[in-house]
Amino acid sequence: MRHLNYINGQWKEPSTKEYKENLSPHNSESLGEFPSSVAADIYDAVAAAKNAFPAWKKLSIQQRAAYLQKAAAILKENIEEIGRDLIREEGKPFSEGMGEAGRAVSILEYFAAEARQPLGDVIPSANEKTFLYTTRTPLGPIGLITPWNFPIAIPVWKMAPALIYGNTVVIKPADLTPKSVYHVMKAFDEAGLPAGVLNCVFGRGSVIGNELVKHPDIKAISFTGSNQVGRQIQKQAVEYGKKVQMEMGGKNPLIVLNDADLDRAVEIAVGGAFKSTGQKCTATSRVIVEEGIYESFRDMLVKRTKELTIGNPLHEGTYIGPAVSKAQLDGVLEMIETGKSEATLLCGGEVPEDEELKSGFYVKPTIFENVPRNARIAREEIFGPVIALFKVKDYEEAVEMANDTEFGLSAAICTNNLTLARRFVEDAEVGLVHVNSETSGAEPQLPFGGCKNSSSGSREQGKAAIEFYTEVKTVYMDPM
Repeated sequence: MRHLNYINGQWKEPSTKEYKENLSPHNSESLGEFPSSVAADIYDAVAAAKNAFPAWKKLSIQQRAAYLQKAAAILKENIEEIGRDLIREEGKPFSEGMGEAGRAVSILEYFAAEARQPLGDVIPSANEKTFLYTTRTPLGPIGLITPWNFPIAIPVWKMAPALIYGNTVVIKPADLTPKSVYHVMKAFDEAGLPAGVLNCVFGRGSVIGNELVKHPDIKAISFTGSNQVGRQIQKQAVEYGKKVQMEMGGKNPLIVLNDADLDRAVEIAVGGAFKSTGQKCTATSRVIVEEGIYESFRDMLVKRTKELTIGNPLHEGTYIGPAVSKAQLDGVLEMIETGKSEATLLCGGEVPEDEELKSGFYVKPTIFENVPRNARIAREEIFGPVIALFKVKDYEEAVEMANDTEFGLSAAICTNNLTLARRFVEDAEVGLVHVNSETSGAEPQLPFGGCKNSSSGSREQGKAAIEFYTEVKTVYMDPM
């Protein structure tokens, strides 16, 4: 089946009339063809967003919310199909893929409900006759560039606040996972969203991403992806005077202290590191364990890891699916080979021999120990199912090691010591802190983002989202 761009309320062929086949990372099954768009398609989409902005801005926020609610209801009606398509194109195991599809619905419902929340403050004036207040105004057309690892949740958590607060949108989804965003566009189309308010251009970021970033009518760019691409986009956006929001990489630590429940700590480490095949910016990458329990924890972790089921992501018993593409798999395997020369391999690190998996992009979950702190696998984001295991003397050394990274997205600690748990909240140089839970957990009603080289700009999600998608207007009102 051939899919089209969505521009100005219509499904449109790319100006090139060229398409790319969307293939499953499990078995190369075709999921349809999607446009290979070029600059001309971006220009059409931006023009549509610009033309639609004045009327969309004038609607009440509750009128805008009604479209989000309708789109959420349509997604919910088709959740089984959407979830399965997400699983087939990204490789996420069944429970995670269906969960993410449901999360997209929840995000739309959450931001529709924000239509009943205050948009400003009334502030006392020094002048007895002056009425002072603030309100929020939208920016205009917004450019969204989204990744493949959360192919429906991240696009929705960007577009929902952009739309509810009165902006129009042009989105460039990841070319590896276009069908998930196609379902979102289809839902908004069926919901009757006015033409031009939401536009989607499929294609490669290297071809059309720059065109979106530098277009003079795009007022802001929200990007999630790699640090390398993100910094290029940030530099361009700032040069063109645009507001910019970056969510990028992580090298997220889990600290396990001597008093931790080891069974639970092992499950927290396994889930944080290996769910979604480790393809999360919030995935657990480093596990730092106090020496008193190190050997016991290590042995339990290796045993549990070897029990994990690798296979077809559509099978409900699968724990680890494929990497999203051959290029992604090759990058992970290259880092594993590097790790073998730097550290001690405890398990994994190989492509499965199962005949059913040979046509997919699979790798066994991998654990290293005796990892030097300056090793590549200790410092670089791998974006695959790989743990670097470290032994430390005490809490102080654990926290110092956890913070010894250019990244600052997420961190977790396993402990029954309330005092140390509270210290960790203060000591961890990250934007997201977990106590006795995975580094990768995030709920849509809370701010999401990190520090250091993980994030730049205001936070995403929750009530914090309004900061990026609006500007504050201060009003002084006096009687005649």
